[in-house]
Amino acid sequence: MAIIEINKDNYEEIVKRAEKPVLIDLWAPWCMPCKMLSPVIDQISEQYEGKIIVAKVNVDDSPEIASELAVLNIPTLIFFKNGQEQGRSSGMLTKEALEFHIEEYFGA
Repeated sequence: MAIIEINKDNYEEIVKRAEKPVLIDLWAPWCMPCKMLSPVIDQISEQYEGKIIVAKVNVDDSPEIASELAVLNIPTLIFFKNGQEQGRSSGMLTKEALEFHIEEYFGA
């Protein structure tokens, strides 16, 4: 399953109306911790394929989404279920820590 790029045009549909839980990675190309987290996000996308939606928001390209979600630091991961935020995490995470959060927030 490909990681979905979210922008202002598809945000509402992908996040708010999703039938599956959604994990959003807010990042920027110049952010070194974001680059370090990217392979973990890729692994999670494959591991949870069909169970959750994994999406990315480039905060430089979609600042209005980062603002709406009150994201002050990147990388920030936000966990949505039934269109509602369940939790968030900022900074670098290990795959194990991210799996813990997915279980905690999604029960996946």
